[in-house]
Amino acid sequence: MATQGQVITCKAAVAWEPNKPLVIEDVQVAPPQAGEVRIKILFTALCHTDAYTWGGKDPEGLFPCILGHEAAGIVESVGEGVTEVQPGDHVIPCYQAECRECKFCKSGKTNLCGKVRGATGVGVMMNDKKSRFSINGKPLYHFMGTSTFSQYTVVHDVSVAKIDPQAPLDKVCLLGCGVPTGLGAVWNTAKVEPGSIVAIFGLGTVGLAVAEGAKAAGASRVIGIDIDNKKFDTAKKFGVTEFINPKDHDKPIQQVIVDLTDGGVDYSFECIGNVSVMRAALECCHKGWGTSVIVGVAASGQEISTRPFQLVTGRVWKGTAFGGFKSRSQVPWLVEKYMKKEIKVDEYITHSMSLGEINEAFHLMHEGGCLRCVLKMYD
Repeated sequence: MATQGQVITCKAAVAWEPNKPLVIEDVQVAPPQAGEVRIKILFTALCHTDAYTWGGKDPEGLFPCILGHEAAGIVESVGEGVTEVQPGDHVIPCYQAECRECKFCKSGKTNLCGKVRGATGVGVMMNDKKSRFSINGKPLYHFMGTSTFSQYTVVHDVSVAKIDPQAPLDKVCLLGCGVPTGLGAVWNTAKVEPGSIVAIFGLGTVGLAVAEGAKAAGASRVIGIDIDNKKFDTAKKFGVTEFINPKDHDKPIQQVIVDLTDGGVDYSFECIGNVSVMRAALECCHKGWGTSVIVGVAASGQEISTRPFQLVTGRVWKGTAFGGFKSRSQVPWLVEKYMKKEIKVDEYITHSMSLGEINEAFHLMHEGGCLRCVLKMYD
């Protein structure tokens, strides 16, 4: 492309400071350096993690920055030494890198990768510890190694999943975060078996993906817990078989669930990021074998608690990031599953808007009627 090696000026939604509306600005995006890829982002979705950082709750949140981490686009150019993608490839940028060389990647025990984390955690690129984004010479921080609220972004090559060019980018952008997180929490982290009883706390996009994963795994009962009764009809379409609103009960929710399930559930999933709900999710698990998976991200400084006896008597407390999926290897596989209609994606998209409407889109997300809003980057 004619832009290779050049600085590109494009539109991006900039978070200048926490809790202030994002501003559409003309930003300069530098060319990719060695081991980097510049991507033309075509569609990006909004996720609660973006709002979490924007709201100032993230210990790693840095401002000014360009948020966004659930997106799809086309490679515009690549830096020196990049061999696995080339200009024109359709890709999903992945906040969870996969270098295949570090201690984590080689362990066979985790999908976490340590190669670029030292840079992405502080909003810069690995090569020179600097940003590729600026406005009139003033640098803007990167976010999660992705920064997809920009028409062009620069990411590390270990954070790029090359996908089927036939896949619709306005749909599969969701496979960059929420949907795999939920499916993988069930399939990879908990390894739910057929016949299991499952409880899901929080029926947003991730909770619904957990439900879909549990249904596919053959769970006999999938109990959805949420304080919004309006969510139940939607949840049924994703595999939730019964619904509990904690507000309808005087007893603690864990006791309600234990009573309804002859001693507790086999697996529970906390998809909110609320530490008191995390405790309830553990304590509603069956004695001797129940496993609870923490999926939601709690605010900075929060701590979890329970009585040690809960664990001594056989319950297991686990966490998951990106559903345990290895990004570059398995996101293309998830795209294939979508193309074969084996997993839902379209059904999570409740709204479509443009980049210029991003603040309005965030308001929608907080109202509860919105699962995923996909933004078109170019009018």
